[in-house]
Amino acid sequence: METEGGITVRRALELPGLRGGLPEVLTCADRLDRTVRWVHAGEAPNIPALLEGGELLLTTGLGLGSRPAEQRAFVRRLADRGIAALVVELGPRFGRLPSAIVEAARAAGLPLVQLHREVPFVAVTEEIHTEIVNGHYALLRRAEEVHRRCTQAVLGGGGVPQVLGILADFAGNPVFLETPDGRLLFAAGPGTGPAGAGPLQVWEGLRGARAARAAPPAGAVLVEVPGGGPGTGSVRARLVLLAVSGSLLTVHRMAAERAAGILAVVLMQARQEEELAARGRGDFLTDLAEGRIAPGDAPAQAGVLGFRPGGDPLLPVVMRLAPESAPSGSWALLARAVAEELAGVGAPVLVGVRPVEGRVPLLLALRPGTTRTALADRVAAALRAGADRAGLERPGDRTPSAVVVGDAGGWEAAGAGLRHAAEAATAAHGLGDRPWWDARRLDIDLLLWRLRDQPDLASFVERSVGPLLEHDRTARPALLPTLEAYLAHAGRKAEAARELHLNRQTLYNRLARIGELLGTDLDDPQSVLALSLALRARRHTG
Repeated sequence: METEGGITVRRALELPGLRGGLPEVLTCADRLDRTVRWVHAGEAPNIPALLEGGELLLTTGLGLGSRPAEQRAFVRRLADRGIAALVVELGPRFGRLPSAIVEAARAAGLPLVQLHREVPFVAVTEEIHTEIVNGHYALLRRAEEVHRRCTQAVLGGGGVPQVLGILADFAGNPVFLETPDGRLLFAAGPGTGPAGAGPLQVWEGLRGARAARAAPPAGAVLVEVPGGGPGTGSVRARLVLLAVSGSLLTVHRMAAERAAGILAVVLMQARQEEELAARGRGDFLTDLAEGRIAPGDAPAQAGVLGFRPGGDPLLPVVMRLAPESAPSGSWALLARAVAEELAGVGAPVLVGVRPVEGRVPLLLALRPGTTRTALADRVAAALRAGADRAGLERPGDRTPSAVVVGDAGGWEAAGAGLRHAAEAATAAHGLGDRPWWDARRLDIDLLLWRLRDQPDLASFVERSVGPLLEHDRTARPALLPTLEAYLAHAGRKAEAARELHLNRQTLYNRLARIGELLGTDLDDPQSVLALSLALRARRHTG
């Protein structure tokens, strides 16, 4: 009988050491299948405090006390500690066990055994411990056999479904692989093969139960599949065994823990293959953007990658992740998440990744009846949702990811559109957070970004707005936001005042102060143009 990492009280009494003491079970003979996890021998009155549960306690009774009240309290404390059984050797201390001890053991549900012959406690302890260790070893051998079969299945070309099927057959219960947040990835049941109807029905019932309570079902085994790395990212998935057809025992958990190690390798390999494929698509799109692939050759190469847009115009889009985002190892998850999100746009799409540049380039077919703006809205939302699912875009990032959409056209224009969108996506950082940017409206910022290392540009910014920046470092209220709002609304003071929540007179006073600091006329179009350029350049030179 499986005893969860020990032997039963019954088996301990059958071993030669205790059997030679002529054991007599005085109480709870129906509870001899309790598990003995360890043996402890002692006579101290405070011995209950030294026990942790599951022990078989050997004693001659010296610590049991001489008064009935002491004896009953001692037995109750042992029962409260959860020991497996109390074995008392008769002799100088007790010719027979007092009724107080027997009654207390019966009332507490504790198996009580008296030995009519003297036995060497050391030999008994060694014998039982050897039996326990042998039992553990037998469990390990059974679990290792499952590990061996799973390994052979993977080496033979199998994957997650085959590993789960082996584990389900061994446990005689359904097995599931889920994401850390509880989404089902794979299911298998005993004798049904991978993803049989039976385990899926069980999963649906489990999901319904989880809506009512967060705790796992009683008797379930949950084992984390490691993913490498520190923190929450170290868990890639979770292996769940449910006690449907029978109880789950220690050996099943041990087998699940070993299977989890194999699943970690399988999932890591799949992620590496997925990332390589995503990088390959990114390389194709980059080669197209940089002119290394001729427009005439591009459709055939794209077809090999699964992208067949027909004769529809191609919409180039580039997402550039914030520099502090994109931790190593997240690109496969990002590519998969983005592809899943874009599956709902209803148009052929080719998604790649460029980890070195921190970019996600893609091409989409612009179907008849779909406007460029409508498709760009859906694609930008899908890109951000995919980045969020991959953990690459988080609230509070200093510079959020930028999505830039280029001009739609044929294969001849696709490369230039991708290149323009990629450069504009780099220039768009620091310009604020928008769902997406139109590459055609970023040409000035792109020009300024290309000149960002030129000393003349930094000098231009300093001459134009330097006194205002110096003022804001030492005085309040800061005036730069007022100037930015004024320029953003093309000099329309009423709209600027509403945005800043200022009355008009306060706005006029601040604008007058800005004019004094900068020595310029804010009503002069040339001055306004120079200030607008200076503030845009400052984002790239600061």
